[in-house]
Amino acid sequence: MNALPPAPAVATTCPYCGVGCGVKATPDGLGGALIAGDAAHPANLGRLCSKGAALGETLALDARLLHPMVRDAGGGLEVASWDMALDRVADGFRAVIERHGPQAVAFYLSGQLLTEDYYAANKLAKGFLGTANVDTNSRLCMASSVAGHKRAFGSDTVPGAYEDLDEADLIVLTGSNTAWCHPVLFRRMVAARAARGTRLVVIDPRRTATAEEADLFLPIAHGSDAALFSGLLVHLEKTGALDHAFIAAHTEGFAATLEAARACTPDIAATAAATGLFDDEVARFFEMFRSARRVVTCYSQGVNQSAVGTDKVNAILNCHLATGRIGKPGMGPFSLTGQPNAMGGREVGGLANQLAAHMGFSPAEVDLVRRFWDAPAIATAEGHKAVAMFDAIARGEIKALWVMGTNPAVSLPQAREVRAALGTLDLFVLSENVVRNDTAACAPHVLLPAATWGEKDGTVTNSERRISRQRPFLSLPGAVRPDWWALAQVATRLGHGAAFAWRGPADIFREHAALSGFENGGARDFDISGLATLSDAEYQSLAPVQWPVPAGAREGRARLFAEGGFFTPSRRARFVAPLPVAPASRDGRPFLLNTGRVRDQWHTMTRTGLSPRLAGHIRAPFVAIHPDDAAPFGLEEGALARVASAHGTATLEVRIDAGQPVGTLFAPIHWSDANASDGAVGALVHKHTDPHSGQPDLKATPATLAPAPVRSRGFLLARGRLDLARLPLPAGSWWARAALEGGFGWRLAGAAGPQEWADWAGSLDLPADRTELVDLPGGHYRTAAFDAAGRLTFALLIGPPDAPQAWDALAGLLGEDAVSPQDRRILLSGRRAGAQGPCGPLVCACFGVPRGAITEAIAAGDRDAAAIGARLKAGTNCGSCLPEIRQILQDALVPA
Repeated sequence: MNALPPAPAVATTCPYCGVGCGVKATPDGLGGALIAGDAAHPANLGRLCSKGAALGETLALDARLLHPMVRDAGGGLEVASWDMALDRVADGFRAVIERHGPQAVAFYLSGQLLTEDYYAANKLAKGFLGTANVDTNSRLCMASSVAGHKRAFGSDTVPGAYEDLDEADLIVLTGSNTAWCHPVLFRRMVAARAARGTRLVVIDPRRTATAEEADLFLPIAHGSDAALFSGLLVHLEKTGALDHAFIAAHTEGFAATLEAARACTPDIAATAAATGLFDDEVARFFEMFRSARRVVTCYSQGVNQSAVGTDKVNAILNCHLATGRIGKPGMGPFSLTGQPNAMGGREVGGLANQLAAHMGFSPAEVDLVRRFWDAPAIATAEGHKAVAMFDAIARGEIKALWVMGTNPAVSLPQAREVRAALGTLDLFVLSENVVRNDTAACAPHVLLPAATWGEKDGTVTNSERRISRQRPFLSLPGAVRPDWWALAQVATRLGHGAAFAWRGPADIFREHAALSGFENGGARDFDISGLATLSDAEYQSLAPVQWPVPAGAREGRARLFAEGGFFTPSRRARFVAPLPVAPASRDGRPFLLNTGRVRDQWHTMTRTGLSPRLAGHIRAPFVAIHPDDAAPFGLEEGALARVASAHGTATLEVRIDAGQPVGTLFAPIHWSDANASDGAVGALVHKHTDPHSGQPDLKATPATLAPAPVRSRGFLLARGRLDLARLPLPAGSWWARAALEGGFGWRLAGAAGPQEWADWAGSLDLPADRTELVDLPGGHYRTAAFDAAGRLTFALLIGPPDAPQAWDALAGLLGEDAVSPQDRRILLSGRRAGAQGPCGPLVCACFGVPRGAITEAIAAGDRDAAAIGARLKAGTNCGSCLPEIRQILQDALVPA
């Protein structure tokens, strides 16, 4: 019999950050795929970060939602047909609108949706249900950049391109741990430094992995970015570095903005005082910016996620407008987008203050979209932004909510209040691709199985305005259907079928493109009407393209605004003076809590949490603390600490970090009740928002810190995913789950002693083939169970808090077909027989290189990161582990 030919590689786009990397996926015929970077895609030129490289490990169906489910009379969920589920959704919307009006309906969307899905949701809600209560989790990451761009440019336009990073003399990174959060772009920056001497300035309260690569690091005080750039504007004027011709020809409001900056930050000393920096640090930054001809300033969540985020953005834009450093090769302000399709969602109007195609709610714009959609019931005013939307749910003003592709019960500020609000809805619809997450636990009335990456078919837009295809390479499993299809089916049931009679995503894209050019005539920045006549085949083969692509064109433009042409009424860019900012309030609490991402995880780990490789770097939720702050509490590396705010608490592992500013804490956003007992930091974060953008301040919540008492520590290994909420651990226990090869592992700690753990293990239905060690005086309890084939199915090792942890030594047993007699005899001691190779936490997730391998390489004579890369490949792909490799080298080579 002849073997089947291998499946061809499918060119698609990564579903993580806004870099928008091209991916080649080759199906393996078993439901998985081999993943490689697409060398032909201009966003990444073949390079992938650790998350993208591990995409093939996230495709299993184990945790997938495969069929619609509806809430039964007893409050539980039961499998239903699509007809039953969609009828329930349509009937629920109809009843709420009849009783309370369209403003009682809301949609909460996601930057994980494809543009076509986003378009369908926005059109249904704003055009035909008549509600503008349509917002997105992009409100949590990009809204302040949007608002700043619109104030300055008259439009939500990112003017530059990734090629500018290759050509810049100076790259300023502010509020962005780019080395971890956009690593493919960061390696591009580092390559530019090697090729042409590009210098890097990093502005961040924390000394991050990005700061380790900087030519100048500025540890700025929380929230003071606008003061720094206002001071820079004054300095540029004093030193004759302004482009007066550009200012005169293409801008307005400069004199008033300069005068306001002079009043707050008249000189270097005043700027230093306002930002918590030293005079010489400020002076060096100002001189680097002034003297560099080509400057790119990149900004991300540290700028955006602030109560003054929009003013920060405008302070940056002011400096680029004043020097004419915009829209030209190697220069310009550059917003690094958080999510893969945050920009695509904004293009179709996925924010509550947008209508569609970068149009707002002016009477003329409402009329234009009404006529294009033939939608007499169209919404005519802005709706509730994300935080305000869930407040309106809690007040009972919004009665029906459809959540698509996001986990607001974890990610929104004061998340426990969000969960309570979800329980009050008359209709709660959730479109998801997993059976369980924190939002799915909030009792939706209807749960709809959505397609996920590898199955989705449509487009996304990255940070540089580049539209790329996300193509399917796997069949839709079970009863899974695309989100746009479910929306169109509901629209049809509500009597709007003619407006939603799409045959597939190509139809939606053509309509979206046509709307962008409808009565445009150059008045709006977003115009892809040149793509409105694509055939199905042309849509299928669409190459990555940057907008605008006006009628008659098929190629886009890389850069905008070099010669003006802004989208304000005067066609001039506007200078905007930031308001003075007071120091962040601590409300009587000693710490400010800053939240963010870690290198190898994404959002709430719905996808990345499935990868053992990505779990290997950081296995539990943590809080980073400066040594001087940890010492008075007696907190050491690996201890447990309880972080509390006015809104909630979390129990987190301690990381002692000298790069953390004194008086501040940092905790990652990724853990939730689905993967940790008490690690969700969204519950702590206050919901203060920027008055212009509605973006919440996720970087400076007043907090307290205290040690968490621990009597015992250890870990649990199991081949299956144990539901510890249904198998409750001994009282007072803390746990955090991580994926492992062949199963799962749980870090454990708590107040229980060995007898309580023994009692708990005895209550489980474990195989009869089991070994056990009980040492009550020594504080140890250990047990392991094996199936009939001799495979390890369960292991629990608990001991005193200071006992060595043997996780790394034993975790590999889960992936073995049988445990050897030697290992069975000694595994309860936390050891394995023979040489098992180096272990420890993963440092390089791309190539699976643990810390132990790196220390062995150093012992063998490697003395720099290049030598370690040559030996182990560590650090040679995305490079995000290079700062950690260098730190290991430094620690190992410094004389004792």
